[in-house]
Amino acid sequence: MRIEAYNQIAQVYSANKATGTKSTSKVAPSRKDEVQLSSIGKDIQTAKQAVAEASDIREDKVAEMKAKYANGNVSVDTGDFASVLLAKYQQV
Repeated sequence: MRIEAYNQIAQVYSANKATGTKSTSKVAPSRKDEVQLSSIGKDIQTAKQAVAEASDIREDKVAEMKAKYANGNVSVDTGDFASVLLAKYQQV
C-alpha cells in the first residue's frame, strides 16, 4: 500500500468539503429606503388629486337643462337625434 496515494486522495476529499458559511457585512439598520419626488412629480400628484375630487357632473349645465324641460323650451332636432343614435348603434 502506498501512503503517498492515500494522502493525495485525502487531500482531494478534504478540498471538496463545505467549510461553513462566511458572514457578510450587514447594512446599518438606521438606513432606510426613501423616495424623493421632483417638483414636476409633485405638480402631477396635485393635479391628479384635484381631478379625483372634482365632480363628474356639471351642475350648471344640469340646472340649465332642468329649467328648459320645466318650461317646455326643449326642442330636439329629429335628424340630429337619429344620426347620433345610428352612430352609437354602429359602434357596438
